[in-house]
Amino acid sequence: MKYFGLIWAGLWRKRTRTFFTMASIVVAFLLFGLLQGLNQGFNTVVTNLNVDRLYVSAKTNMTDGLPIAYSARIKAVPGVRAVSHWTYFGGYFRDAKNPIPAFATDPEPLFQIYRELKVKPEYMEAMKKTRTGVLVSEQLAKQYGWKIGDRIPLGTSIWTTKQGSSTWMFDLVGTFDASAFGGFPSFYINQAYFDENAAFGAHTAHYFLVGIKDPHQATQISKQIDALFANSTYETRTQTESALAQMQLKQLGDINFIVNAIVGAVLFTLLFLTANTMMQSVSERTPELAVLKTLGFSDGKVLTLVLIEALMLCVFAAAIGLGLATFVFESGALRRIFGNFGMPLIVMAMGGGTALVLALVSGLPPAWRARQLNIVDALAGR
Repeated sequence: MKYFGLIWAGLWRKRTRTFFTMASIVVAFLLFGLLQGLNQGFNTVVTNLNVDRLYVSAKTNMTDGLPIAYSARIKAVPGVRAVSHWTYFGGYFRDAKNPIPAFATDPEPLFQIYRELKVKPEYMEAMKKTRTGVLVSEQLAKQYGWKIGDRIPLGTSIWTTKQGSSTWMFDLVGTFDASAFGGFPSFYINQAYFDENAAFGAHTAHYFLVGIKDPHQATQISKQIDALFANSTYETRTQTESALAQMQLKQLGDINFIVNAIVGAVLFTLLFLTANTMMQSVSERTPELAVLKTLGFSDGKVLTLVLIEALMLCVFAAAIGLGLATFVFESGALRRIFGNFGMPLIVMAMGGGTALVLALVSGLPPAWRARQLNIVDALAGR
């Protein structure tokens, strides 16, 4: 650019002020990228959830549980291809600071329902033959260095054994590939072993997992399942996987509103900061701008130079902030939540557009002031 040196010199006239303004913009767009990325991540995960899976829980509350005997009646509903269940075991390995997402279940139909999970047939056979057996996701086995044949002690603060112990012993008989769910750590226990040894809560499940043949019949099948147990001691509530996820997210609050409110407040404050920086910069350079006009720079050219300066300040700093947000989002804990889900392009586009709007809104008033500048008054200090 012909006038790049001139614009760059004006931008860094007050280095400390420019540095802190840019740092504020970087932090603001880092926050923007992370929050909007999380928001879009949750929305994408919910949207992509499988539509041929139903979840059946107690109508009152998931923790109330349902009799395992319901499984046969649910499986008899037309359109149902497989039924399994989850009883949340929780637990921890060695220390309560190492929680383990463990579930007592009927593993064979579970893997028929969750076809994205890949397990070797010999591991499934070993699970069926070993009452104390467990199947563990490859990510969890790698995390703790577990190998096939290891005996794993799992502590619990909920499910004590009939002998009064808070430690259960399990035999690792196989692992499975959970990469379709971002390698989400899972630890599956035989329901029969749990029923035999639990001091209470045996023969109940927190959720029945139902695989259906035709996703278009999800609503109809849900109503049929709930009708089976209407007015019984344990009434049910059947939902699609997506509806359940949305309900659980709503319990955390309106994430979309919270994110937009925080981002809006930050950007609104940033607008005043950036506008103040640009106004001060132009005010301090009034004589210099007058000299440029004396040398033949038109009013429009002076306005353009100031606007480009605002664009360089905002867009460059915003790009750094969004780049840092992408790096943070696609690494560490966030990657474990969303798997291979990267920073959505729409968030980057929104960030770029917001930076442009910020530059124009904060830069236009001082740019217009520079355009209207009277050479004689400016040089005279009036």
